[in-house]
Amino acid sequence: MPAEWIWRNGEFIRWEDATVHVTTHALHYGSSVFEGVRAYATPDGPAVFRLQPHTRRLLNSSKIARIEVPYSEAEINEAILETVRRNGHEACYIRPLVYRGAGGLGIDGRKNPTEVLILTLEWGRYLGSEALEQGVDVQVSSWRRIAPDTFASMAKIGGQYVNSQFVTMEAADNGFAEGIALDYTGYISEGAGENIFVVVDGTVYTPGAWSSILMGITRDTALTLLHDLGYEVRYEPIARDMLYMADEIFFTGTAAEITPVRSVDRIRVGSGKPGSVTKAVQAEFFGITSGQKPDRYGWLTHVSRTEPAKSGD
Repeated sequence: MPAEWIWRNGEFIRWEDATVHVTTHALHYGSSVFEGVRAYATPDGPAVFRLQPHTRRLLNSSKIARIEVPYSEAEINEAILETVRRNGHEACYIRPLVYRGAGGLGIDGRKNPTEVLILTLEWGRYLGSEALEQGVDVQVSSWRRIAPDTFASMAKIGGQYVNSQFVTMEAADNGFAEGIALDYTGYISEGAGENIFVVVDGTVYTPGAWSSILMGITRDTALTLLHDLGYEVRYEPIARDMLYMADEIFFTGTAAEITPVRSVDRIRVGSGKPGSVTKAVQAEFFGITSGQKPDRYGWLTHVSRTEPAKSGD
């Protein structure tokens, strides 16, 4: 459900007043960048997970898209914390958005004003309430991920997510929870909104930046936890058929968190249930985000604090 207040350009406005003009450049050309961030309920109140890396990526995405942002990283961090505070959330999803606003309709929108907003809402499990325990059924999409000389895969640019929409809509129309896209060379890239990990004989494989992936912050979190747990991780191209012989597969992402994959193209993954590697990463991830395990990397920024905690990224 939506919250009452939205931060826009340095001030708070009510949800129903957060409108845009029809000449807004981002509506016509996708000239926006965004982040997805979660705040989790802990015994010490709500805490934002990996706040600083998310804000830094927002600013890096803006830099890549040539969108000037009139706020510093520290100002955006504090605005996120204050938005969560003002809306009284115990836990929530947070969406910072930077976009080119109303003005000229030419393709080069750099003369249009930059708008910055932060909204929060209560949002449950992205891939379904049972996904974390039972896993999800996915398909390999007919849509490919972008080639490195066509778009900037390391940036979360709004217009690029038309590609993700194609992947997700195709999967939904075919009865699957999500789609997995191949990269421009035919190897595994990522889900429509998730990074992917594949476990074979106890070794964990995940695509690298060469496969046109977004370098996910939850992906980075999972890599850190896998290292702590003593698993070998290999970064190399993953062939499609490796998905069919995998013992485990799981997605990572702010929205998806750590979600097991139950089947690919109606071929069961392993036993069809979350495996030991997936469950171990889940246990660490949710233990830290819930405040039940030590936050040994300083990943949580408690909303009650004035200054953001160290990100540990």
